[in-house]
Formats: sequence, C-alpha cells, structure tokens
Amino acid sequence: MRKVHFISVGGSVMHSLAIELKRLGFIVTGSDDAIYEPSKSSLIENDLFPKKLGWYEENIKEDLDFIVLGMHAKSDNLELKVAKQKKIKIYSFPEFIYEYSKNKTRVVIAGSHGKTTITSMILHVLNDNAIKVDYLLGAKIEGFSNSVSLSDENDFIIIEGDEYLSSRIHNTPKFHVYQPNIALISGISWDHINVFPTFDIYKNQFKIFIDKIINGGVLIYNDEDVEILSLLKTNENYIRKIPYSRPNFTVKNNKFFIETDEGLLPLKIFGKHNMENLSGAKQVCNLIGLTDDEFYNSITTFSGASNRLQVIETKFGRSTIRDFAHSPSKLKASVNAVKTNFDGELVGVYELHTFSSFDEKFQIHYRGSLDLCDYPIIFIDKLNPKFTNIDFDEESLRKSFNNQKVKFIYGKDELNNYIMSLGQQNLNLLLMSSGKFGGLDVTQLSKNFCNNAN
Repeated sequence: MRKVHFISVGGSVMHSLAIELKRLGFIVTGSDDAIYEPSKSSLIENDLFPKKLGWYEENIKEDLDFIVLGMHAKSDNLELKVAKQKKIKIYSFPEFIYEYSKNKTRVVIAGSHGKTTITSMILHVLNDNAIKVDYLLGAKIEGFSNSVSLSDENDFIIIEGDEYLSSRIHNTPKFHVYQPNIALISGISWDHINVFPTFDIYKNQFKIFIDKIINGGVLIYNDEDVEILSLLKTNENYIRKIPYSRPNFTVKNNKFFIETDEGLLPLKIFGKHNMENLSGAKQVCNLIGLTDDEFYNSITTFSGASNRLQVIETKFGRSTIRDFAHSPSKLKASVNAVKTNFDGELVGVYELHTFSSFDEKFQIHYRGSLDLCDYPIIFIDKLNPKFTNIDFDEESLRKSFNNQKVKFIYGKDELNNYIMSLGQQNLNLLLMSSGKFGGLDVTQLSKNFCNNAN
C-alpha cells in the first residue's frame, strides 16, 4: 500500500486523482489553504478533506512514497520545501499520469477549444459500446462519477490535454508530458496570455506537442484550422497524419441531422463547431476499433458536455444555454451557434474572468464577438479578490469589442435583476464563462427566466 500526499488537493483534477488513488488502494492525504465546491463535498464524502486548512510541516512524513503537487501551491510552499529537504519524489499530476500509463496507448485530446466536448463524445461512445478505458478529464462530465479513472487492465487512456503549466516547479505545459500514441488537435487560438505573452510563443507549444507524439504514432487534426496547417507544413515526424473536417449536416426545426451512408441521423447537440468536434471524435473511435455505424448509433444519444453549449431550460418560447466560452474564437462561435439555431432575440452574457481577458493586447481579439447579441452584457465580478489590482475602463472595453450596445454589470444580484426585467417572449439567454458569475445560481435563474415570458 503506497502512501501519497497531495499538496493543493482542492484543484478540480487534483481532488479527483486523490479520490481515484484511494479507490485503487493507495493511502492518501492532502492539504490546501482553501477548498471550494464541488471539490469540498467530494473530498468530505471520500474522507479526504484535510483536518485543518493550511500548510503544515508534519504533513510531510518520512514514509511517503511520493507527492503530487498542484498548480495552486506556490514555489515557496512550506510543505514543498520540507518534501525537497527529505528528498521525497515530487510529481505534477501530468507526470504521475504519464508514469501510470507508460504501458498503455495514450490518446491525448488537445486544442484551444473543444477539448472537453471531444473527450466527452469519445467516452460516451466507448461507454455505449461497452469498451472500458482509463481517462483524465479537466472536469466532471455527465454519466461519469469522477473525472479520473485508472486501472491495471485497460489498454487505452483518454486524456484531455491542457496546454497550461503543470505546477509552479514543473513549468512544462501539461500536454507536453503525456507523449501520446494518438493525438488530436481541434484548433489553435491564443489563450493563457499570462504564461504565453505572444501568439507565436503560444502556437509553438502545439509544435512541441506534435513533436512529442511517439514515432509511429498518429495525429488527428482539424484541417479547417489554418494555424494547425501551418505547423504541419514543416513537420517531418515519423507519424501518421489524419485530417478531419466538418461533416455534411442538415438543420430542420432547429435540430441538427448528420448525413451518413444510412441516411440522416438526428443529434441532440447543435452548432457548427460541435459538428467538427463530432468528426474528430469519430476518427479517434475508429482508431480504437469502432466502426462508423457503431459510432453514429451511439453519438445520437450524446446530449453535450456539461456547460459546453448546454441547454439548461426551455419553456414558453425561451431557452437558457450555458457555455464555458472564454477565448474570443469560442465566444464568437457560441454566440453564432445559439443565434443561428434558436428563434428569437438573444441576451448574451460574457464574464470577464481570466487574466488574459483583462489584458489590452489580448482584448482586441474580442472585436465583433458579441455583434449577434441583441442584448450584449459584460459581467465583471468586482467582489473577486484576484481582480483587486486590475485596472480597466468601460470605454476601452467597448472599443475592443467594437460594440456600443454593451451593458456592463458588476454583481450577481444586478445581473439577475436585469435579466428578469426582460419580459418579452421569444428571448434566449446565453451565459458564457469559465467562472461562476459571482456565485449566481444559474439553474434557478434559468427556470425563473423561462417562466418570466409575458
């Protein structure tokens, strides 16, 4: 029974990995200085919540086999210092996942957007066809109790490959660590500006990712993305390259139907980006061993990844849709998808939540992204302590978005009251954020909004 301690156990992946290792028989402890929902409840339920919050030297015992270090822990963390002094092996979670899966076929899904949706599609189809695989997700998805699943017996592991850094002392992007046998890139658009200050530096991380694919491996790529194509022009790796593109589809009564050899198949998902995601997921499933027919039969029941163009409520000619959109390209695609496929006017709420979104060099990329919204709203949670020292002004943001209709809202109650003041029928609400809108109860707002039509 190996002993492991998690420094910064409250992270979305960290707490899930801690729970999974306990299930596998490891003796697991963890520490953190702040733990929020849903991690808090999950850790309490699995008897892994720290007895007291904070960092303590006594947590780092001599008999630990290794430590997993999360991104939230700073480089001067007390427990990290003690672990180094005691020469205990320290992994970032990507390093641990690689070590655990060295003898498996590693399938890594990468890209600036669409990673979670494509990974969710793959797992849904494999599960529907009774094919068991290990997996690592950036967040929980419906139908799977944990975002990490590991085993000794499964041949494949499906990994959502994030390009952000592994930890404060492992400054390697996570997806560089995995060395995939099969890799997929959905698209490249500048993100994480606080770590990658220019687009060229950011794009180069994907070049390195491609170089990390093992010899004889496979790269599946979106051949409609010009940035990916430019990287492949100079790539001479000994790998197989498989392109994918948006399949033929038809929209009838606001529902998507994909064209197959067996005719039109109805889908529960919508949007052009999701059609591309579906095509990429099919290529992965084909390589794992599923036929096109098996994939299509299963994908018709896929209703979408949580908070990724997810319809929360529909009633009385109104709908509420939640999306994780935060990058300019994803923002524009999400607005376009909802405006195209839902009748009526659109209330588009975008929360400025990441450090990148407040950077003037980055903001210009948002130009035109809210143009299709009849009621464009930018939400900024002024109570969020991480934004205390960030300066911004409304006029410069309006210029960046090139939209004079934008309304600025700074608190959850103000946002709730404004949305509920809109009483007309045939009105849709699109909530876009990688954050939580200042703690707004989105489920309750969705119900109230759809019941509020005059």
